[in-house]
Amino acid sequence: MAKRIQFNEHGGPEVLQLVDFEPAAPGPHEVRVRNQAIGLNFIDTYFRSGLYPPPSLPSGLGTEGAGVVEAVGDQVSRIKVGDRVGYAGGPLGAYSEIHTLPEANLVKLPDAISFEQAAAVMLKGLTVQYLLKQTYAVQPGDTLLFHAAAGGVGSLACQWAKALGARLIGTVSSAEKAERAKALGAWETIDYSREDVAKRVLELTDGKKCPVVYDGVGADTWLTSLDCVRPRGLLVSFGNASGAVSGVNLGILAQKGSLYVTRPTLATYANNAENTQAMADDLFAMINSGQLKVDIEQRYPLEEAAKAQMELSARRTVGSTVLLP
Repeated sequence: MAKRIQFNEHGGPEVLQLVDFEPAAPGPHEVRVRNQAIGLNFIDTYFRSGLYPPPSLPSGLGTEGAGVVEAVGDQVSRIKVGDRVGYAGGPLGAYSEIHTLPEANLVKLPDAISFEQAAAVMLKGLTVQYLLKQTYAVQPGDTLLFHAAAGGVGSLACQWAKALGARLIGTVSSAEKAERAKALGAWETIDYSREDVAKRVLELTDGKKCPVVYDGVGADTWLTSLDCVRPRGLLVSFGNASGAVSGVNLGILAQKGSLYVTRPTLATYANNAENTQAMADDLFAMINSGQLKVDIEQRYPLEEAAKAQMELSARRTVGSTVLLP
C-alpha cells in the first residue's frame, strides 16, 4: 500500500483527501516510480475544480514529479530499475508516494539535477522552453511581454529570456514581486495593480508594442494582451489562472492589427520520448550553466497538498513549490 491525494468530487482545496491505495503494476510500456519530490502547478487546480475534467472520479491529481524507478513493464527498453527520472506529463496521480506512468513520459535526470529541482522545474521549465524557443523563437534584441513574471513559469522566463538576449517586460502585482522579477532578469516590470499595462508597454517600446506577448493569466488579461501586440505580432495564450478565455470574436484580431493568436499546450510539443528528452536536456543544460536558477521557495508534506493549493491560488507563493512524500 502507498498514500496519495485524491478527490471524489470537484470543488475547492477541501475536496482533496489523503488516502491509502494499491499502486498499479506497470503495464507492458509503463514504469513505476517512487516519488522523491512532486511539483505543484496551477493546472492541478483546473483538474480539481472541473475546468479540465479528469477521465473519471475518484481521481488522483498532479502531473509532475521526480523519483527512482522501482519496476518496469516487459516492453520497456529505455528506462531501467534504479534510474533517476523526472516527468511532467500525465496520467494524473503525481500527488502520490508511487506513480505508474508510460515510459515515453519519463526523462532521465543528470546526476547534477536533484529530485527537488526536477520536480520544481519540469513542467514550468519545459513550458518556458517551448514558449521561448518553439512557439515563438525569441531573438536577441526582442522586447516581449510576459504576464505574472514573478510566478513559477515567469521566474524561469525572466532568466531564460535574458540568456537569449531579449528584453522581457514582466507584469507583477506588487513592488516586492517587481523587485524579484528584476533580480531574475526582467528588463522592466509593470505593476498591473496601479499601472495601465498597455499604456506602459507603448512607452517602453517607443510606440512599437511587442512582437510577442505571453499570457498565462487568461480571461482577466486577454484584451490588455491584445493591445500590447504589435501589428502582425503573436499573442501566446498558454494558461487560465484567472479563468478561460471564451466568446472570442476573431474580428478583434483584425481590428488590433492583423494579429496572430495561439493556445499551445506542453503535450503538443513534448509529444514523444525523443522530443521530451531533447527539451529536458536543453532545460538541464541551462540549469547546469548557471543561467537558470531553480528557486524553490515553498515545501509542503504531501498531506498538506490542499494548503499548498490554497496558497498558490491566492498568489501568496513565489518561485516554485514542491510536495514531499
